[in-house]
Amino acid sequence: MFDALNVVGVLLALFCVATVTLVLVGAVKVTRAVVRKVERTEAQARRAVENAALKAKTFTKPGAQGELAAIRLHLRTALTGTREVLENGLASDRQLTEALTLLARLDTHGAELDGELRMLEREPDQARVTAKLGELRERADRITHSAESLRWAAQDRMQRFAADELGRLSEECENEAGALRHWDAPAAGAAGTAGAGAGAGRGGARPGLGSGAGRVGAEDLLGLGERFTQRLRKPSPGSSAG
Repeated sequence: MFDALNVVGVLLALFCVATVTLVLVGAVKVTRAVVRKVERTEAQARRAVENAALKAKTFTKPGAQGELAAIRLHLRTALTGTREVLENGLASDRQLTEALTLLARLDTHGAELDGELRMLEREPDQARVTAKLGELRERADRITHSAESLRWAAQDRMQRFAADELGRLSEECENEAGALRHWDAPAAGAAGTAGAGAGAGRGGARPGLGSGAGRVGAEDLLGLGERFTQRLRKPSPGSSAG
């Protein structure tokens, strides 16, 4: 009995340890998810503020400084827009995984270029800014064009799939509508079947007193009765002789 109690105690202890471990693991996962969400929200808010500041610089600062701000803003907008399109379409099309991998590599180049552009904005030597501007603009155009190519291809792919699905759905709806319009043929077939069953029932009825073939007339019955009565009244030869 003591051994059984010891086993039960060990099992309860293991159960408590497992429960506490699961609770701790769940709490850690929830905490990490919340932290990632907060960090992502913070990064998005910071990027939105920076983009608003860059847009303001494109209008308020003429010359090379304004052009640098415009290049940074265009680069950021292209990469962010492409990422949103690919991530939204990934749930229905796993083929976009490779495109997201390529976009991550473009993001790395874009971040490096954005850092160089930011440093160039603080460069006091305007001659150096002008000299470096052409090279940086070309790099930004290449990154932007690659990101836009991925975004446009993904959009065309989604639209093509949507058009094909809509075409199949329209065809199925037309077929179903045609089937729903054929209401006369089944009704006529049902009526014919019912008539045939009724005829078979009438033809297979057993003749009886109510049928015309086996019915005996009232006159015949009366005649048979009179003859039977006369027969009873007629004396038999044996009785006369006696």
